[in-house]
Amino acid sequence: MTAEETKQAIQGKWASITPEVRPSISKNADGSAKPFYLKRAFEYFSGDKFELEVINFADAYGKVPLVKILIKGHMIWKGDHPIADGAYKVDFIADVAYEVTPLTQGFADAMNQVAAKGFNNWEVNAAQSILGKAFAPFGLTEGQIFAECDLVYLFKDMLFWGARNVDGRGFDKEENRPTNLQIPLVRQK
Repeated sequence: MTAEETKQAIQGKWASITPEVRPSISKNADGSAKPFYLKRAFEYFSGDKFELEVINFADAYGKVPLVKILIKGHMIWKGDHPIADGAYKVDFIADVAYEVTPLTQGFADAMNQVAAKGFNNWEVNAAQSILGKAFAPFGLTEGQIFAECDLVYLFKDMLFWGARNVDGRGFDKEENRPTNLQIPLVRQK
């Protein structure tokens, strides 16, 4: 598929099949990457607009939600990606909205310790915008717009993005763009 055909084909809603595991930048005592667990709900609109909701969980089965992250922005299509025919380099730019909502008191308490400056008191089920703000838990500095150098690949009605780097590095620059596919999202009716 061409990039334009892919853009047309991915319009609509997509979601995780099951909770997914990612390596985090945090380390265990033995130096291995700590895992974190999440589910994604993604919607792609014409004009290269997107919305992504991520729920992070404390457990592998997705029974204990910790935080909801809502990102709205634009996708910049940057050409073919060598992982597969029909895969494309895409940058996700969170330039419309970036919100964090604690879903447990423990997470809210942690945010009140490490991300209090410039924010209201963190409370369960109360979203706060981090768009353009310094937010240490995500490594964001004042005025920074979050962006990821990722990939998009559509195969048999499954939407793949890039798999996280095994050392937990983000996709914050071109040289960190993923080179493998992660668990796909499936179309929602």
